Amino acid sequence: MSKRDYYEILGVGRDADDQQIKAAYRKMALTYHPDRNPNNPDAEEKFKEAAEAYSVLSDPQKRAAYDRYGHAGLQGAAAPGFDAGSFADFSDILGDFFGFGDLFGGGGRRRNRPQRGEDVRYDLEISFEEAVFGMSAEVQVPRMERCDRCHGSGAEPGSSATTCPTCHGRGELLYQQGFLTVRRTCTTCGGNGKVVRQPCTQCRGEGYRQVRHKLRINVPAGVDDGTRLRMSGEGQPGANGGPNGDLYVVLKVKEHPFFERQENDLHCTIPINIAQAALGAELEVPTLEEPYKLKIPEGTQSGAQFRLRHKGVPHVNGSGRGDLYVHVQVQIPTRLSREQRKLFEQLRETLPVENEPAEKGLFDKVKDYFL
Repeated sequence: MSKRDYYEILGVGRDADDQQIKAAYRKMALTYHPDRNPNNPDAEEKFKEAAEAYSVLSDPQKRAAYDRYGHAGLQGAAAPGFDAGSFADFSDILGDFFGFGDLFGGGGRRRNRPQRGEDVRYDLEISFEEAVFGMSAEVQVPRMERCDRCHGSGAEPGSSATTCPTCHGRGELLYQQGFLTVRRTCTTCGGNGKVVRQPCTQCRGEGYRQVRHKLRINVPAGVDDGTRLRMSGEGQPGANGGPNGDLYVVLKVKEHPFFERQENDLHCTIPINIAQAALGAELEVPTLEEPYKLKIPEGTQSGAQFRLRHKGVPHVNGSGRGDLYVHVQVQIPTRLSREQRKLFEQLRETLPVENEPAEKGLFDKVKDYFL
């Protein structure tokens, strides 16, 4: 009996990429797996057929030989679909169905092997000035630590954990499902391979207890809102002697009432009156350090900006600083005293007449645009 075309089995075209082939196989495997179709030989056969097709089409060399010569190009090779090395990524495909996806003896994955601890996130709120100039803070991060009474064994001192009678210390059980072998975590020992008969009274047999771990965090100058600082090995402890995870400190920077930050530059707005704008003035502008004397030239218009070099935010782990941009906003008085009104009226009479053509020219341009 001739074999069906592998592309036809998975329902993909011959130009399908690796992800499309993987997705098609995953869908079929979850549909026809023997655990979901007990005592159904037809489903088991389709599952076996899909596994064979995937083992060929997921391998670049086998796929090239199959595309060129068909099934004849695979003659003499190991039986497609049942080489354990061909299913190195099987747990990624069926992991959500099996829980841990340990199939075909796939690398002998066992729950009692050393495992890296989980990473921990800690949110730290700092002021605007602390973000600009840097700071150091002592924080208390909640995490798990090895129990100092049982030293992580989970057993009361004077006793010890015994080998699990169900899995005999393997931490997993093997089940034969048709033509394949499925590995599942032992429910008696939780995959540890050992059972604690006399749990530690301090950690209740867990081997770990939650503590508030004191740490000093050094925040470099120039950080911004959302910056993540990584502290290696300060996360959750690893299982079975595995390394600790990492701690990620996420910074939340408070807003400043006067300055606005744009990358490494600072922006601020200062009000001046109409006389200062017309005649010029010397103002004392606040910075994040000492005040700066800024000269406003006569005839300054509202919206003008002045650049103060190197008065901005330092570059993180680098040299140099950004700049401070001072934006000027001319304030027009809304209420005038009798004396002020008289002075403005006198000023209006003395303003040069040559301003009028420019004003008329502006209105003429607007008129021409809309007509």
